[in-house]
Amino acid sequence: MRSLKDAIYIENYDEIVDILTHEPSALFDLDDGIEMSYYIAKTGDVRLIKYIVEHTGLNLCDREKNHRSLLHYAAMSGSKDACKYLVERAGLSPVEGDLNLITPIDIAHENKYFDLQEYFEDVIGAPYSRLYRNPIRTGFYPDPSIVRVNDDYYMANSSFVYFPCIPISHSKDLVHWHVIGYAITNPEWAGLDDLNGGRGYWAPDISYYKGKFYIAVTYRLNNDDPKSMRRRQVVVSSERPEGPYSEPSYIDVEGIDPSIFNDSDGRRYMLLNRGARIFEISEDATEKIGDDKLLYYGDFKRAPEGPRIIQKDGYYYLFLAEGGTGPLHRVTVARSRELMGVYEPCPYNPIMTQKDTGAMIQRCGHGQIVQTQNGQWYMVYLCGRSIDGKFTVLGRETALDPVTWTPDGWPIVNNLDGPSVLQIKPNLPETIYENTYFDDFEDNYIKPCWIFARAPEEDGISLLDSILYIKGSRYDMNSIHAKNMLLRRQEDMKFEAIVKMKMPDIYPGQDVGMISYYDENTYLKFGVFAKEDPKPVLKLMIEEYIDGSRPRKPVLIDPSQEFIYLKMVVNKLKRQFFMSYDGLDYTYIDTVEDASYLSDEGLNKGKRFTGLCLGMYAHAADKGKYKDENGEEQTDVIYGEFDSFEYKAL
Repeated sequence: MRSLKDAIYIENYDEIVDILTHEPSALFDLDDGIEMSYYIAKTGDVRLIKYIVEHTGLNLCDREKNHRSLLHYAAMSGSKDACKYLVERAGLSPVEGDLNLITPIDIAHENKYFDLQEYFEDVIGAPYSRLYRNPIRTGFYPDPSIVRVNDDYYMANSSFVYFPCIPISHSKDLVHWHVIGYAITNPEWAGLDDLNGGRGYWAPDISYYKGKFYIAVTYRLNNDDPKSMRRRQVVVSSERPEGPYSEPSYIDVEGIDPSIFNDSDGRRYMLLNRGARIFEISEDATEKIGDDKLLYYGDFKRAPEGPRIIQKDGYYYLFLAEGGTGPLHRVTVARSRELMGVYEPCPYNPIMTQKDTGAMIQRCGHGQIVQTQNGQWYMVYLCGRSIDGKFTVLGRETALDPVTWTPDGWPIVNNLDGPSVLQIKPNLPETIYENTYFDDFEDNYIKPCWIFARAPEEDGISLLDSILYIKGSRYDMNSIHAKNMLLRRQEDMKFEAIVKMKMPDIYPGQDVGMISYYDENTYLKFGVFAKEDPKPVLKLMIEEYIDGSRPRKPVLIDPSQEFIYLKMVVNKLKRQFFMSYDGLDYTYIDTVEDASYLSDEGLNKGKRFTGLCLGMYAHAADKGKYKDENGEEQTDVIYGEFDSFEYKAL
């Protein structure tokens, strides 16, 4: 008798049934880590699929190693009938994502199975072109807060020790966003110089009141003095969403995740954790003028935070983030007829969480809802995607799902199905923003997509004649006092980045180049290092820093060349490095097979829930030279000179 695998290959129905009748466990034998049931689904044979679904011990809740369902495999066959059976009789979803967020309808679309795609579109209720994919904001955009003003939407996200502080983004359609400004742009107001990574500005709230935008945020200090205040609440305001915003006002109440609630009677309040504490604030939101009161401690009662209130249909609805920032993270809701009344928990709680522990999108919580000008409701919330279920490289991101209201007046998100991978776009005019993935530095300003690890020196970053100049930091990147890195969020698991820079004129102990930066405890440099060997020479080198330096084997380069191109190709945890003198012919340098240290979980030290950045740096050490305005040579300053930066998702 043939093996089950061979019988599946020739699609012999009778033989497959006979094998499984006498040896039921054969259905779960593995080939390349995949059970036989999935290969049966891949045949698209409806009789075979019906048999294993209805007459074997198959568990349709199970997923294969890439978290694909039977419907993924049936979609590979292009069989509309097979997929229709699995959708309509087995209840499998055409928009369920695998570990790469690929869905059955993606497979149909990619393979040009038009009949199958059309069927899936009928099930979903929208054409493929009208779908969006979560997360809507990739890379570290955690703790989203949202407000609509007329037909425009504005979002604020945490920035921690990155500067400028608290990105403000704009959208017309809730799906496409770009940064238009920051809440704190004055280095003296930011107060980041002495803060450890993961501290700084946490969980902002953006609101609009009487013609002004207000940002409330927690300013988290270090733990140096246990008797001193570690958390201060900050409020800034502006008539323009992009700023400039006012000088920060401080409300010194311990807690995190402040939000401002404007009651219908004109009084204003601030909410803080734990649970939802509330106190009245002045009309300009700069002072606390009432006593604290606990409204509600939460439904789940583990780490209740992120409180926000809306008024609707005679109720005050109180939303909380609960469960911590890991796998138990969730959004819950309660309501009361009176602001200071007793809050009744929603019978459908949690209204957003990830119940599927094997899915790619995890850590879903800290949400805020918004109503569109068309009367639709949506929630933005944070989520996280990890590599191999272990390493969150991109940090916590922002996702979007629809909110509906039950007949008994409760909001639920995405029909309580957890985070979606593909979802129907809001009924709003689509917004497309300019591509910011290539920067040749021709503008006379730093584009808003760029950020710094803490504030740079006043003359630390400059633009002149389409060249970006980065003044060498006296401290190396393992110090919180390191200055003058220009960074942007890593937005993809797979990408290619290229930096074109002038061949540096540096001394031993100095280096200039490209950096993947998580914080001062873990980063990876790919740059030109000056070494004594035995005389000064320039070498191209990768330096991994994991709470200590781990340099890799250097490569000699030609210092007479005008430019050097540094290329990094990333596939999840694997990073490959190349160099070129002309940008056309690249030479392979080295591979870091496992850069898992560049993740939230990569090192057990400090507060690690930010996200990975990449960009350019210069390290001056103690020597350097330049010519002043009189042409005279001076010492102790060097500059990295960068001609362009390119980023491309793969």
